[in-house]
Amino acid sequence: MSSPQISSPSSFPVWLPLLVLLISMISIQGGAALAKSLFPEVGAPGITALRLGLGTLILCIIFKPWRLRFAPEQRIPLVIYGLALGGMNYMFYLSLRTVPLGIAVALEFTGPLALALAGSRRPSDFIWVILAILGLWFLLPVGQDLSTVDSQGAALAVGAGICWAIYILSGKRAGAEHGPATVAMGSVIASVIFVPLGLSFAESGVWHLSLIPVGIAIAVLSSALPYSLEMIALTRLPARTFGTMMSLEPAMAAISGMLFLGEMLTLIQWMALMAIILASIGSTLTLRPKSVKIESITPEHK
Repeated sequence: MSSPQISSPSSFPVWLPLLVLLISMISIQGGAALAKSLFPEVGAPGITALRLGLGTLILCIIFKPWRLRFAPEQRIPLVIYGLALGGMNYMFYLSLRTVPLGIAVALEFTGPLALALAGSRRPSDFIWVILAILGLWFLLPVGQDLSTVDSQGAALAVGAGICWAIYILSGKRAGAEHGPATVAMGSVIASVIFVPLGLSFAESGVWHLSLIPVGIAIAVLSSALPYSLEMIALTRLPARTFGTMMSLEPAMAAISGMLFLGEMLTLIQWMALMAIILASIGSTLTLRPKSVKIESITPEHK
């Protein structure tokens, strides 16, 4: 039997990788909405443990991280990378207890956005800084009545964004030559710490065997499926196009929250969310070509 023919990237229609990336974002935010719907039964820490543990198992089956070899100078960054990955997941799901999905994703997005804008020197770059600050001003509860966002939940979402930035920086040093398999090893490290932590604070429903299929669905929707789709899109899209598309994720999260969780945002919150999205799109489009890094715009955690 003849071997299957593998199409080259140039043989794909231009719109196909864009559609693939759109499906990836829908999958990620659909998985987050499904996870949040189980909070009353399992709790946010329990969902974190399920999603991280089962997601790690899937990644290990696919990428077999035990085969990897890391140089001594890569081991500390690898540990930091894994801890940042776990902390990012843990704080993000904790923030969802009191913060709408779209706002939580927007606040979390400020981590990699700040990293992308760090060191900006051109006047045009400060437009995106101002937009991001305005968005945060109206999303965060800073002693005014314009926002109804819970302060603790908002702080957790911003903390998840800080972990995301650390994840990006440490991931580049942890073993870029290993590609996607590095994520699997980082997930193993994260699971060692955060799966037991999540289970210890989980609700009793986390131990019901009937929850396993739902947990697998969350893991597939939140990591295995979108990560695979993103890899397809990454090989067929310019970095700027990929970054611009990913900047739309907070809006996708807000729509997912409305459709599946009944989370309605105020006009002020929508305007603040759009300001952060525009800042992310603008920073992506105006980055110098040599500084556009795929690693800085790839969210493999949700």
